[in-house]
Formats: sequence, structure tokens, C-alpha cells
Amino acid sequence: MGRTSAQGRRNGVRAARTAGGLTQAELARDVGVTRQTIVAVEAGDYAPSVYLALAVAARLGATVEALFGESSAADRPGGHTEMGAEL
Repeated sequence: MGRTSAQGRRNGVRAARTAGGLTQAELARDVGVTRQTIVAVEAGDYAPSVYLALAVAARLGATVEALFGESSAADRPGGHTEMGAEL
């Protein structure tokens, strides 16, 4: 089975991991993957499965949305910030 591309998407895994004082190897061990998988997730080169995303979020004390969620509509070009605006 091939890797799933995340197309260089940014995420908050590295920041949350370092804030928690964990190494890539420790996080990998705790969630049951290789350090190389954590490296790829942090770099945005690999989109984790739902199960891996949930495990990483739980270990880092965060939500999947906080770590991997898309930016808000106001942050996207052409995004709307008005209440009830159609996107």
C-alpha cells in the first residue's frame, strides 16, 4: 500500500509535540508507528489515517481539528467573515 499524499499541508503536530517535551521517537512509540512516519506527518508529506490522527491527538492532549483542521473561512483568500455568509 502506498503513502497517502498530504500535498505539503501544514499541521500543528510538531508544535504540539515539542511543547509537550516529546521527541519524534517517543511520539512514534506511543502511537505505534515508526519515527519516519512522524517525520512525514509533521512535514505534511503524509496524511495520517483517522485512527493515527486520533492516536496522535490523544497522546498530545489535543483534538484532531486543532492539529489537522483547515484554516477558518476568514483565513482563506476570498473567505467570508459575516454571520450566515455562504461559503
